[in-house]
Amino acid sequence: MAARWALTCLLGLCGLAGTTIAGELPADSGYRGIWYFNQATRDEYRYKYSGGMATYPQQQLPIAIYAPEVEKTFFVYGGTIARRADDEQGLLHMVSYFNHRTGMVPRPRVLLNKNTDDAHDNPTLSIDDEGYLWIFSASHGTSRPSYIHRSVKPWSIEAFELIQKTNFSYTQPWHVPGQGFLFLHTRYDGGKAMGISATRGLFAMSSRDGRTWSEPGMIAGIEQGDYQISWRHKNRIATAFDHHPQKGGLNARTNIYYLETPDLGKSWTTIRGDGVPLPITETPNPALIYDASAAGKLVYLKDLNFDSEGRPVILFLTSNGFEPGPEKGPREWRTIRWTGSEWIDNVVTTSGNNYDHGSLYIEPDGTWRIIGPTELGPQPYNPGGEMVMWTSGDQGKTWTKVKQLTEHSPMNHTYARRPLLAHPDFYAIWADGHGRQPSESRLYFTNRTGDHVWRLPAIMSTEFAKPEIVSERAATNPGR
Repeated sequence: MAARWALTCLLGLCGLAGTTIAGELPADSGYRGIWYFNQATRDEYRYKYSGGMATYPQQQLPIAIYAPEVEKTFFVYGGTIARRADDEQGLLHMVSYFNHRTGMVPRPRVLLNKNTDDAHDNPTLSIDDEGYLWIFSASHGTSRPSYIHRSVKPWSIEAFELIQKTNFSYTQPWHVPGQGFLFLHTRYDGGKAMGISATRGLFAMSSRDGRTWSEPGMIAGIEQGDYQISWRHKNRIATAFDHHPQKGGLNARTNIYYLETPDLGKSWTTIRGDGVPLPITETPNPALIYDASAAGKLVYLKDLNFDSEGRPVILFLTSNGFEPGPEKGPREWRTIRWTGSEWIDNVVTTSGNNYDHGSLYIEPDGTWRIIGPTELGPQPYNPGGEMVMWTSGDQGKTWTKVKQLTEHSPMNHTYARRPLLAHPDFYAIWADGHGRQPSESRLYFTNRTGDHVWRLPAIMSTEFAKPEIVSERAATNPGR
């Protein structure tokens, strides 16, 4: 604890651990991500999952947004007070941007010290019609507070004001232009007042201005609970969620359910437009689109996107068990898409760990693209690996490995995340970290063609710096 306190003071955060920072934000000296582990396994893999978790988890999004008005991609991530691999970790909520005009990044700003090393508390980002940045700071359960902050000026990371101190988990804030916010999130034991025992219940709140919010309404709480991913298409917001069975809980997560709303959560429907009474609490229900439990498969949701006709496509992984290692394989990456009349699923590839996370892009010319760590890394069968780019020209029926973005890495690359309105020059952001022991963690991004991978500077001596090129390859598909 003494080491953590000393490092906190070095950042100018003495006395502020666990509290919000209002006004001007202190600048950190570089981009360093949080290392995190969950559930010891007492085998060679050491943990159920672990590694560089600055952009974790997929149930919290968006974490990056391109703003064409100022030609910047703003992003948030889980930073750390640690300076060396053997330092004690401590989670900092960080905000920064990539300037597409200059190709540079500023020193990242420290929004708050979350007073934990739990990467489940990582932040998410939204931007309103006037360009104000909104940061939603999650908590893993109810033991710590959560926060909503808004930037003092539009398109600025310099100063923020505290809007609300409360409690919520797994944050997914969506701003619909001209309408306001729909905030999807999880509340632990939130359904108890309704007699619903689900540990992790899915909820939604709406707000016109981000300051005054509706009461949280429960969407689902099936058996022990649910995890969700979501995305926005014009004024529609869609959620895809799993369920955690009574036997096994989140380590037995399975099935895929789908709902969407056209009116900031006032009404929810199936893909066919049929209204659904909420909250959903039963395993068989009208929202079910993929019955993995019937085949004894686990489901790990990865991403949700829409094709040019506004039809949803979900990226997910199936496996035979929650434990790490090859015995529970194959771990199949799959897509399931709505054709207008039915859901069709296809296999993309396989990888080594349930927590290998990538993102799905569906581009105007019909190209489907996945960026994810599908090649085994230096710590095989731990989360992440080497980043790979895959494309499909037939709506996911067949896939081509376009290129491997990283290779001969000393540590696994994890959690490639897709920005909202992603710009071709900043198409995915992720972090690296050792899969089996605490380590330093750095942040990376790539462009749409995958011909370059950049690392954000870990140490900066000036206010602005250019990211370092760590991989450079010929562009095989310009895509611009």
